[in-house]
Amino acid sequence: MHALLTFEPVLEAALVVGALTVDAARGSDGPFDPRIHALRGQPGQIDVARYYRALLEGSAIRHSHLEGDDRVQDPYSLRCQPQVVGACLDQLRHAALVLLREANAVTDNPLVCGDQLISGGNFHAEPVALACDAMAVAIAEIGAIAERRIAMLIDAGVSRLPPFLTRDAGLNSGFMIAHVTAASLASENKSLAHPASVDSLPTSANQEDHVSMATFAARRLQPMIANTAHILGIEWLAAAQGIDYLRPLSSSAALEQAHTLLRSACPSVEQDRYLAPDIARATALVTDGALSRVFRTLAGLPALWTPA
Repeated sequence: MHALLTFEPVLEAALVVGALTVDAARGSDGPFDPRIHALRGQPGQIDVARYYRALLEGSAIRHSHLEGDDRVQDPYSLRCQPQVVGACLDQLRHAALVLLREANAVTDNPLVCGDQLISGGNFHAEPVALACDAMAVAIAEIGAIAERRIAMLIDAGVSRLPPFLTRDAGLNSGFMIAHVTAASLASENKSLAHPASVDSLPTSANQEDHVSMATFAARRLQPMIANTAHILGIEWLAAAQGIDYLRPLSSSAALEQAHTLLRSACPSVEQDRYLAPDIARATALVTDGALSRVFRTLAGLPALWTPA
């Protein structure tokens, strides 16, 4: 449960930053049309599309390229965000229900039921292990699609922004190494996302011949969350840099708030520089819930853990 609550502001940040990237890349809001998602009927997908519509509402950047854009479709990392992040949200919501039940459960052995002492197996943590495995995959996927959006932003052929988000590349090559950092963290999360619950080893002279490995399943989640938060910090920096190149056009009110929040801690990269301190500051803003406050200003939207 601790990991689920730790990930909540990171997931909210992923939604805000993902929407900011859509505008930075001059992507379309068409893929977030509610009719698309109603036809599939996946609750998380429906909600995530709704989040993105609200975040992008009123963007002058989007209005500027409604006509005359020769691109037929955006990359998957932009237009499939409701499908990917929504599927992750459904898994996280299910995990929340399992963990809530478990928090209120009796898991002792043996159990005293009236005047009987009954030996059973309520101690077996398979529900927790499977919930944590689902969380691990969801956390990894949120980071993985964010890494792909960073790669898209620095690729001038796709984003139509300056290569590596710099007009004067120097020793640090703009955002090239920042993307390498994001890619390495996403790769690490893929290894950590291997399901712990399938890796049982017998103990106690084979009396305990199938165990859940739930402790490790839960314990690895915190480093995975930290990795994903770093990836999102890097994406936030990249997306904000892309928005800077589109001035004087403005994004939506909510996304301009996110841009201003970042710029209060990390100035625009006017000249090529070492970005590690900026990444650290942006990541800290992601983990401490700064972008959650932006997300929660959007009125009338379903809460993250409340299905549609």
